[in-house]
Amino acid sequence: MEISSSPFLTQEDYSHIFSFFQQQDMDAFNLLSNPSKRRRFDDPDDHDSQAPAPAAAPLDLFASLFSFDGDDTPSEDEDQKWVRVEEHPRQIPVPGPNSQRIGFEADEAKNKSGSNKRARRPAANGNNSGSPGPVEPVSGSTRRLWVKDRKKEWWDNLNRPDVPDEEFRAAFRMSRATFDMICDELDAAVTKKNTTLREAVPVRQRVAVCIWRLATGEPLRLVSNRFGLGISTCHKLVLEVCAAIKDVLMPKFLQWPDEPQLGRIKRRFESLSGIPNVAGSMYTTHMPIIAPKSQVAEYYNKRHTERNQRTSYSITVQGVVDDRGAFTDICIGWPGSLQDDQVLEKSALYQRASRGLLRDLWIVGNSGHPLTDWVLAPYTQKNQTWAQHEFNERVGEVQGVAREAFARLKGRWACLQKRTEVKLQDLPVVLGACCILHNICQMREEAVTEAERFELYDDEMVAEKAVRSAAAQQARDHIAHNLLHHGPARP
Repeated sequence: MEISSSPFLTQEDYSHIFSFFQQQDMDAFNLLSNPSKRRRFDDPDDHDSQAPAPAAAPLDLFASLFSFDGDDTPSEDEDQKWVRVEEHPRQIPVPGPNSQRIGFEADEAKNKSGSNKRARRPAANGNNSGSPGPVEPVSGSTRRLWVKDRKKEWWDNLNRPDVPDEEFRAAFRMSRATFDMICDELDAAVTKKNTTLREAVPVRQRVAVCIWRLATGEPLRLVSNRFGLGISTCHKLVLEVCAAIKDVLMPKFLQWPDEPQLGRIKRRFESLSGIPNVAGSMYTTHMPIIAPKSQVAEYYNKRHTERNQRTSYSITVQGVVDDRGAFTDICIGWPGSLQDDQVLEKSALYQRASRGLLRDLWIVGNSGHPLTDWVLAPYTQKNQTWAQHEFNERVGEVQGVAREAFARLKGRWACLQKRTEVKLQDLPVVLGACCILHNICQMREEAVTEAERFELYDDEMVAEKAVRSAAAQQARDHIAHNLLHHGPARP
């Protein structure tokens, strides 16, 4: 189909139109310049003056012809009578004594008749002498324009003070007292102010959205239904609260122990295993993720793929725990293709040890970690002596504290048990928040039920260079000999 343009008018065709507009323009000028004639047209009650009605029609036609290229912005008088939703969304004009009140919503009669047109001009009730009064705010008249009404009975029920603590703990993996403490600590960091468009989400609800999402691992759609918020709002709240947990709670609940704390940790580990100067137990686990868009091969987890018979991608989490199973150091985010010794070399803990900050201390690792001046790893050869076998058994007891800590971590926060929907660049903050919340629960003695327990499936690979220090090898042999002949009896 071919589209052609309209033919142009010749000079003879539009000369009559131009003369018509010129004549109407002169009539309008005479009308405005003569006050007596203007009063005749302006006064509708003066029945003696018979002004010709058709005279105004050409003027309206003339104005409408040029209004196509102009703005639809109302005049100054009209701006005073009508309040724009964009500028004053919570204010509407108060009518005069003889006029009808107009809101932002359509008339009920029009809604019943099926009309979707909104009231645009005030209807006259008698004469139009009543002028608009002052603008007064209306609290709930425009809220429905900006916020969708959602149900949140589930959260309102759990937020009641008379809810049993068992029911609250089953939902959030912690008692109400621990939850209240977290809310008090994060109050200044996550509080938002109310705006003219909507009310801010309360602090308790913000924290509850994040913790329930981490504890259950449910999709954002279900989180939205439970708390009566939008899906995008829930996703934003999870990231904001996790960032606040990292900034506010990490300096208080996840730090390397000081000298008095190190003394207590060394004494308890020695009473457990008989090995002296143990400052922590180290373990490295993998968190499943969705295949990233770039550098896919680096995040490919070969061992999990072979065991599960499906392609797996992951990132690593290396953690050091104390005798109670609380994290004292974490390293999050390295690709899942790296082995445990490679992750250790890239961690900040390795850098601190290289500067001599871990002198005369042992961090007990597994067979995937190398033996260094500060990392105490078990014997990996097949043929072992009685002393070496006894040493491996004692190291296994210390290593079990770290394995149990990671099992509790994944058991409490079910979002770590499956592939997460969080973007790769935001995942370290979320995982760090889980570790901090784990420490809070451990320090407040929050128990893990049998239903929440999780069994780890991390494959340990022997380090390529298992022994990296001759002095550390001699120290390990000396510890093994003392454990066999002079060490405390195992229970």
